[in-house]
Amino acid sequence: METVQCDMPDYMPPPENVKKILQDSKRIAVVGLSPKPSRDSNKVARYLLEQGYDIIPVNPGQQQILERTCYKTLEDIPFAVDVANLFLNPSRVPPVVEQCIRIGVKTIWMQLGVVHNEAASKARDAGIETVMNRCIMREHERISGVEM
Repeated sequence: METVQCDMPDYMPPPENVKKILQDSKRIAVVGLSPKPSRDSNKVARYLLEQGYDIIPVNPGQQQILERTCYKTLEDIPFAVDVANLFLNPSRVPPVVEQCIRIGVKTIWMQLGVVHNEAASKARDAGIETVMNRCIMREHERISGVEM
C-alpha cells in the first residue's frame, strides 16, 4: 500500500486576520470550481454567493458555472479579485500562486487538504496573505455564527 504524503501548513494567520479577510473581501475567484452541484467547490461557491460575495469561477474546461462567466486562468479575469480560493491538487498550486503574485491578489486561500508550504512562503514574501488547509465556508460560518 502506497503512503500518501500530506504536508502540514508551516504557517497559519491568526484568527483575527482570518476574520478580517472574510469581512474585507468582496470578490473571490474560485480556482478549480466544478460545475457539478455535488462537489465541495460548487457547494462552497454557492454558500459564498448566498453570503453576498462576488464569486468568479476559474476552470479552463467551462464557459459558465453558477450562471457566472468562467475564466480559464486567474490572469484572464479582467478585473481585480481579493481572494483566490484554491480547490486544486497541491502539485498544481505553484503556477497558480505565480499568477496570484502577477495580478496582485490580496489573499490565497487553499481549501481543506491543500497545502503547499513553499508556494505559500513565496506568496507571503510577495505580500500576499495565505491560508492553507482550511475551508473558507466553515471559517465564514464560524466567525459569522451562520449554521448550515
